[in-house]
Amino acid sequence: MPLLEYEGLHVALPGMARPILDGVSLGVAAGEAVALVGESGSGKSVTARAALGLFPPGARVGGLVRVDGVELVGADQASLREVRTAKASMIFQDPRAGINPVRRVGDFLTEQLRLVRGRSKAEARARALELLAAVGLPDPPRHLRQYPHQMSGGMLQRVMIAGALTAEPRLLLCDEPTTALDVTTQAEIMAILRRLQRDIGLGLLLITHDLDLAAATCDRIYVMYAGRIVESGAAADLLAAPRHPYTAGLLGSSPPLEGPLGRLVPIPGAPLGLAQSAPGCAFADRCRFARPGLCDQSVPEPAAVGATVVACHRAEELAASPEPAWPAPAPAPAPAPALASASNPAPEEDR
Repeated sequence: MPLLEYEGLHVALPGMARPILDGVSLGVAAGEAVALVGESGSGKSVTARAALGLFPPGARVGGLVRVDGVELVGADQASLREVRTAKASMIFQDPRAGINPVRRVGDFLTEQLRLVRGRSKAEARARALELLAAVGLPDPPRHLRQYPHQMSGGMLQRVMIAGALTAEPRLLLCDEPTTALDVTTQAEIMAILRRLQRDIGLGLLLITHDLDLAAATCDRIYVMYAGRIVESGAAADLLAAPRHPYTAGLLGSSPPLEGPLGRLVPIPGAPLGLAQSAPGCAFADRCRFARPGLCDQSVPEPAAVGATVVACHRAEELAASPEPAWPAPAPAPAPAPALASASNPAPEEDR
């Protein structure tokens, strides 16, 4: 049984033209890192919060969400408390919004250890120091006495990770934990998460809009668009040969992690909003392969194509075509030659 399991999860708000989540099914095993990738508004954060039983107020919820065997859709308060205090923890993308600015970091870390885990004051402090050291902060006793405003964004994100680990969870939910950080700090945070995940055997669900980051750090990837999973598979397979035009479009519009930086190819148009509905594939209006009368009229069902599972009417046809599903990033133009000047004379052959 997966540690985290979604089965046909459906979340809708009254008055909206389409649901936030429409039949989402995915799983995370113990000791596995899984990424959920998509543009803003695709439903990624709602999916992650559902693993804590946190649904939008007034939402109609259907389907199943299980964490370590505990069903969360329609769960009572005792079941929700069990999951939130002992089975799953969440790291949010803005650490300054998740830590009380007028309390010390030590208070933030020791409160749950004392009130929920039943540790004494001395035991809670000792455990907090261990956690701060585990997430790479160089001087745990000093950081324990600091206020949030005295720490950088990267340091605070490490504190948030330490706070999530105070519950000794089996599942770690990471909602874009590196969004506001510079590239070097992003790499350090992801390395910490992966190390902890391997050392402790955590299941990890990473929410991100960066497909390259997901492929570099996770075992499997689910790609989400307008509340639906459009492609899923092993990270290496999905990155090497994306079968859904949206997945290929995300890759074509992202700068590569290695090699020369070419001119990016953006996906045209804008994602489908909640006030907009689509009788067929939600990506049809932005897809250059959409076939009128097919893609815009019926919702594609997921099916295995090559090494991934794809929800696209034309996936098999496109897989057999020599034309790529989306244009690759164009090579960057060569720099223009410098103009001759007194300090930078033209070469002799150009004179």
